[in-house]
Amino acid sequence: MEANEKTLAAAIAAVAAYLQTEQEALYLAASGVDLAPEKVRRPSGAANLWGLSGRQAMMQNRTLMQLKAFGR
Repeated sequence: MEANEKTLAAAIAAVAAYLQTEQEALYLAASGVDLAPEKVRRPSGAANLWGLSGRQAMMQNRTLMQLKAFGR
């Protein structure tokens, strides 16, 4: 029964947060604040695949070291 009460409380909190966000958006729109930025930041250029590969290899090595260290 307690799980149902927690689920209900979480759902009520989510709806309350959504309604508050909507009210804030309406208030800002009524006060003349522009909610949409003029310039949206977009990714520039191609990704650095060598750098990405190197970072991924370092993370994998760290994970293997941690598994080895904590496995003993």
